[in-house]
Amino acid sequence: MQFGFDNDKYLQIQSKHIKERIAEFGGKLYLEFGGKLFDDYHASRVLPGFHPDSKITMLQELRDDVEIVIAIHAGDIEKNKVRGDLGITYDMDVLRLIDAFTSKGLYVGSVVMTRFSEQPAAIAYEKKLKALGLKVYRHYPIPGYPSNIPLIVSDDGYGKNDYIETKRPLVVVTAPGPGSGKMATCLSQIYHEHKRGVDAGYAKFETFPVWNLPLSHPVNLAYEAATADLDDINMIDPFHLDAYGKTVVNYNRDVEVFPVLSSMFERIAGECPYKSPTDMGVNMVGFCISDDECVRNAAKQEILRRYYQAMCDKRKGNAGDDPIYRLELLMKKANLTVADRPVVMAANIRDEETGAPAAAIQMEDGKIITGKTSPLLGASSAMLLNALKHLAGIDDQVELLTREIIEPLQDLKIRHLGNKSSLLHLNELLIALAMRAVSNEDARAAVEELDHLAGLEVHSSVILSEIDVDVFKKLGINLTCEPVYENNNLYHT
Repeated sequence: MQFGFDNDKYLQIQSKHIKERIAEFGGKLYLEFGGKLFDDYHASRVLPGFHPDSKITMLQELRDDVEIVIAIHAGDIEKNKVRGDLGITYDMDVLRLIDAFTSKGLYVGSVVMTRFSEQPAAIAYEKKLKALGLKVYRHYPIPGYPSNIPLIVSDDGYGKNDYIETKRPLVVVTAPGPGSGKMATCLSQIYHEHKRGVDAGYAKFETFPVWNLPLSHPVNLAYEAATADLDDINMIDPFHLDAYGKTVVNYNRDVEVFPVLSSMFERIAGECPYKSPTDMGVNMVGFCISDDECVRNAAKQEILRRYYQAMCDKRKGNAGDDPIYRLELLMKKANLTVADRPVVMAANIRDEETGAPAAAIQMEDGKIITGKTSPLLGASSAMLLNALKHLAGIDDQVELLTREIIEPLQDLKIRHLGNKSSLLHLNELLIALAMRAVSNEDARAAVEELDHLAGLEVHSSVILSEIDVDVFKKLGINLTCEPVYENNNLYHT
């Protein structure tokens, strides 16, 4: 694949910049970490060459100086709030994150429950964490937050919070999701550190928007597309423009809260170390783009993918029209139409020709390969096998999986497992192909090509099952679907 981002350069200069920021504050920095630390596939899609776990790799290079604090909103524990991308509750995700950090050799010092109000579920969770040998702290709601600065920055505000004992110079504050209180945790700690005579600082790590790219750059538009349901809007940082005469990009929430943060810093430390919200950031992504045209094209595809995702979310009843309207506006800003995604037209034309669901994949060389629905294979399965044959140089007439292999599996699904459809899901297809590879050279050659599917674009003329969507995701394939179901049933699995 074509790359437009220098990941090695990123790891080098990002680590160096964070060390410099630590030194600026006398050796103690609280770093609010936004976005995904693990599996940042949005970044890897819009910045081809960016590794999904780059941020974790960067922290590993600083491991001797890093301590991680995980914040979780006590109300989210009480409500059993679920992460949509993982399907697990926030409290369980904290445990997942601790295991993930530990497996990477990173030290997790503690968990802080923010806005703690004696919620019964939060108290029970605290006991569970302590039984596991973890340090747990409580931070409390502050009336009038974030406007009542005299109360917030006082012994009756931040002063009532538990002081989180930390050992290392770089304290990374992260969370299972937004609204967990990361920023408030950092500022509370700075208040307590200053009361103890420690000159600690605060900085923020957000990959997007990229501050030193233009407002209308597709990478920044793709960030707005990714947050179309959150009302995040990219904008010129007016504080930075006023202070330095330079035009840089930030987003509305940081710009809106900056006067409040500045006032808090002044009350805590006597002066604010920053003149703008952009000053607070430590993101060096923009300096590591090696091929701007490549990155622009990738970001435009991401905007189109987000548009189709929003359309499907509406069809499923999980969202309304507002995200779609915002995405249509972003497409207009980027001068995009659905025709700029070649696999869309290819899949839909194949659907019209056959009168049944179809799928299309665009190979690295630009060739588009389709798959149609048949009694033996669903469209996605047929397309995937055709793509693997293309990659392995296998003649198109060769059957990687014969009728004699597929029909017994279909019979098993219908007669013994109670499935309504006999067509194999992609995971079942790949298992069958792997078994066939034991005795068939063509199947073996096809399996060897699975790694080369990552990064390719696919479109389906119907909404796929969650099982098939998950397989595409695991293969690293970028999938979109038309916002229609294969049938008129009211219940879809």
